[in-house]
Amino acid sequence: MQLPKGFRFAGVSAGIKSRVGAKDVAMIVSDLPCTAAGVYTTNQIVAAPVVLSRSRTPSSSLRGIVINSGNANACTGLQGDLDAAEMTRLAAACVPNSNGLKADDFLVMSTGIIGRKLPMNKIKSGIELAAKSLGPSEDHFLDACDGIMTTDAFRKTAHRNVTTSHGSHAIVGMCKGAGMIGPKMATMLAIVVTDAPIEATRAQRLLQAAANRSFNCISVEGHMSTNDSLVLLAQAPSAKHPSLNDADLAMFEAELTELCIDLAKMIPDDGEGATHLIEICVHGANTQADADAIARNIALSNLVKTAITGGDPNWGRIVSAAGFAGVPIHPKRTALKINSIPSRTRTRFGHPLDNRPEHGVHPLQLRVLDVNAKKGREGEGEEKRREEKNAKVQRRKDAKKKEKKFPSVFSVPLCFNLFVFQSLRLFLSLRLKSRSGNSEGSSPGRVGLRH
Repeated sequence: MQLPKGFRFAGVSAGIKSRVGAKDVAMIVSDLPCTAAGVYTTNQIVAAPVVLSRSRTPSSSLRGIVINSGNANACTGLQGDLDAAEMTRLAAACVPNSNGLKADDFLVMSTGIIGRKLPMNKIKSGIELAAKSLGPSEDHFLDACDGIMTTDAFRKTAHRNVTTSHGSHAIVGMCKGAGMIGPKMATMLAIVVTDAPIEATRAQRLLQAAANRSFNCISVEGHMSTNDSLVLLAQAPSAKHPSLNDADLAMFEAELTELCIDLAKMIPDDGEGATHLIEICVHGANTQADADAIARNIALSNLVKTAITGGDPNWGRIVSAAGFAGVPIHPKRTALKINSIPSRTRTRFGHPLDNRPEHGVHPLQLRVLDVNAKKGREGEGEEKRREEKNAKVQRRKDAKKKEKKFPSVFSVPLCFNLFVFQSLRLFLSLRLKSRSGNSEGSSPGRVGLRH
């Protein structure tokens, strides 16, 4: 793993968690002032660390972030606000050779149990130890990953490299989350670090777009957290390292989005109580919003969840869920495939197929499912449809190797992961990608559902 230059990492045990030796304090520090952007929970009940960090991003002069796990510092009143601020003050004071760092130079994150005040004596000793343990190696990075975990079954990390006119730049990310995962992010913390030089306003825009296509598309049980935070730390532009130009930013944005998607998918895959991971692809929708509505309606259907949980090949529940999503469809031109096995063919009459597999295992009995739905459109002549279909087939062949899919995860603790994406054509699949971009609060292109 290539780590970004100019950043150091640490993760240590401070005794906040009940498990002996578990890492529960982490720090990420930039050697020089860096760009920082953030996307946070939209819950009205918001934790003190979120309030503080949200007030400090975007910025072009931050130096790092301090994180604790095992205690969310949420619903803790004025004392919680004071403790969050104290964590940043301690981080600034404890970093070796800090050269006059200030509390305002740091962001703060907390995750864990809600409603309990931070054990500040343990927090203080943990920050002091983490500051002494900072380093640039992969082991230091993984220690920091361990320091942010709570009920996670495994580390969630991803990395990318992007080559721009400035050279090669590393992008690395870590996140945590397995429960209280709802739309518009989840009970999750995520930090992405890169040595690519990016201005603060542009970094904020890129991060919001990436969040809309990834973390804003995940859910395990639909419960929105008080502490959701996604932060991007990047090298601040300078005379020696000017900001990426528009072409470079486009390449960086693609890699950033893919990295966030990779991280986001790991969360529902680790969902508490989850047994299935499902990807739902919706084709033929007129807009990303239509595809998103159909995908989410299928994913959130309790009857669909129970069918998948029980391995019951009742695909009619999937089709009927698509039918009441509030999106006009043409029933006779609607098709459904589960793990590439047709359940309902797209013909003149839209009749079902005998899809009993020879090996005796129905696709709904598998842990990982790929649900592929095609929505028939109304109001067009058959000849025009054939022409459009032939043109689309040709374009798919021409662009097959170049096409990128952007998954985002929407997870529900019973059965599956749902994803929606919109490709270069008006092709929507549960992996989410909007060519026009998503604004804050808009539904993402791909939805992932996990049970």
